[in-house]
Amino acid sequence: MREKAIEQKLTLMVKRQGGICLKFVSPGFDGVPDRIVLLPSGCMAFVEVKAPGEKPRPLQTSRHKLLRRLGFKVYVLDDQTQIGGILDEIRTP
Repeated sequence: MREKAIEQKLTLMVKRQGGICLKFVSPGFDGVPDRIVLLPSGCMAFVEVKAPGEKPRPLQTSRHKLLRRLGFKVYVLDDQTQIGGILDEIRTP
């Protein structure tokens, strides 16, 4: 399965749960995750989408660590079967 297909499945599943899955682009600050997931009740996380078996680049890993240090949840998604578990974790305080 290609990265684009996984990203589309994530967006669809977030929408089905009443949330939105925004494409995240930050000019001048490369390496940010692909998506911001916003779920009901103020639940939020960043998701980096990769093709199966792919890993984040070093700059992406650095940005993920920065966001985590700031208290945000950050996930790397490379298999559509992970989506349900990720969304469950995002809803968990």
